[in-house]
Amino acid sequence: MPTATWNGAVIAQASDDEVEIVENNVYFPPSAVKSEYLKPSDHTSRCPWKGLASYYTVSVDGKDNENAAWYYPQPSEKAAQIKDHIAFWRGVDVQR
Repeated sequence: MPTATWNGAVIAQASDDEVEIVENNVYFPPSAVKSEYLKPSDHTSRCPWKGLASYYTVSVDGKDNENAAWYYPQPSEKAAQIKDHIAFWRGVDVQR
């Protein structure tokens, strides 16, 4: 069962058939992510084939991990399966 943890908290957890794996990143459906650990960020980046990514800061017990989660609110057709799914990096431990 894919799980994302940071600073001792489980941030996301889903069954294998609920996640999408793209470029070796685990994309969790929004329903599998504990939104109380996410704070909106103004940061964006662009992937040549997926489109414009938006970010969240992961916040646990008063500690912030800036822009440690990203998602594609309007992905390209090639990446439609990850629309609004959330992936993690910057020290967030994601186990598959």
